[in-house]
Amino acid sequence: MEMTFQHYLLGLFAVANNIPALPLHMNLCRGIDVAGQHRMCTVATGSSLVTMVVSLVIGAAVLEFFGISIAAFRIAGGLLLVTSGLGMLKSKCDEPAGFIPATLSEMIPLAVVPIAIPLTTGAGTMSTIILFAESAGSMNGLLKIGAAIGGVTLINYLTFFYSPVIVRFLGHTGMDIFTKIFGLITLALGIQFIITGVIAAFPVLH
Repeated sequence: MEMTFQHYLLGLFAVANNIPALPLHMNLCRGIDVAGQHRMCTVATGSSLVTMVVSLVIGAAVLEFFGISIAAFRIAGGLLLVTSGLGMLKSKCDEPAGFIPATLSEMIPLAVVPIAIPLTTGAGTMSTIILFAESAGSMNGLLKIGAAIGGVTLINYLTFFYSPVIVRFLGHTGMDIFTKIFGLITLALGIQFIITGVIAAFPVLH
């Protein structure tokens, strides 16, 4: 059954939101000008976007190359999302206190790893996109997933850029609550993937 754009958008945002990356991003952006902050946001969200698009375009081909069935990947991806969701439910958005690179050129690589990958777009996101693409069933479905990826990317960019305002408004408690809500959605999504994968692998259970 093909899902709506809203389902794809919510599902992707649950696993590809950048809330866990905000404290580190803010820590790195201290002391740099607005142009530098724009560049950091662009690099982080651009890297995340490329990762998601590559997963959408060639993810299924990679599985086929290695001889991995969709049912097996659903179970594995579901377990990964369950682990990620449980981690989000237990996590705290504490601001890290560490070394801040002296120059923008030293910060840019950190915008890719670990801010974009894996804090914003990790293995759980890639698994979700591949499974969404497999179940889309039509070009229209793939276009909806592509639009959802674009929507998540835009939201993440704005979240990165306005992170000081968001953190001041929500506070660490609000960010923890926000993270736990999406952790619960991620956990439920992972369990649904496992159920679907098990039924596909063992039709007698249906």
